[in-house]
Amino acid sequence: MQDQTFQTTIRDGIATLMLNRPERHNAFDDVLIADLTAELTRLEFLDEVRVVVLAGAGKSFSAGADLNWMKRMAGYSREDNYRDAMALAELMETLDALTKPTIARVQGAAFGGGVGLVACCDIAIASDAASFCLSEVRLGLIPAAISPYVTKSVGEKQARRYFITAERFDAVEARRIGLVHEVVPADELNARIGELTAQMRGNGPLAMAAAKQLARDVSRAPVDRGMMDDTSRRIADIRVSPEGQEGIGAFLEKRKPAWTK
Repeated sequence: MQDQTFQTTIRDGIATLMLNRPERHNAFDDVLIADLTAELTRLEFLDEVRVVVLAGAGKSFSAGADLNWMKRMAGYSREDNYRDAMALAELMETLDALTKPTIARVQGAAFGGGVGLVACCDIAIASDAASFCLSEVRLGLIPAAISPYVTKSVGEKQARRYFITAERFDAVEARRIGLVHEVVPADELNARIGELTAQMRGNGPLAMAAAKQLARDVSRAPVDRGMMDDTSRRIADIRVSPEGQEGIGAFLEKRKPAWTK
């Protein structure tokens, strides 16, 4: 599927969703936000898609808000601004809650909302040429819509620093604070993501979705009898599910499970 704002390719179960506005450094506007939300929703319901890779064309991953969009927003009413912000919040939640595993391929600059996209993905792999910045306060603004996801990724202390200072930081620092998982040389970025997606294609698709939801749920609740009961029910349910039975059977019979074919 191709559009002026993005391009999606699906091969061997891997959907690569490429932000396709390199001349604007893949900056956000209301059209791109709506398009990405709709495309992620479409990919959610495609059985052939096992993993979604989010990438950016050109030198930048995503440079945050588009200048022309910002010019339009300057004349918006408070209600217009609220609706606009909610659209961005919906995009972030759609990406964060996607049941398919997601990988951010960060080859260049990720600013503002671009940092939000990285934080919402399950796995983030950055090139050593990547850079990051939460630059909103330079404009007298705040990174509100992306803040829950960025803070969850890096922790409150780091979020306070980078929300307040608007410092630009490199991929090594992004890894140190937990925004990205790995930093690789630029010419090895595709190969590393290929290794990860190959590994994930061997995993049970329903199990990966359930494991992702498990991580979301247990991170937001105390460890008490209720959580113990909930997690016990989850593993009991998946053990007796068709996918769980197939996985256990394949392991015991020393063969590959059906979902790898």
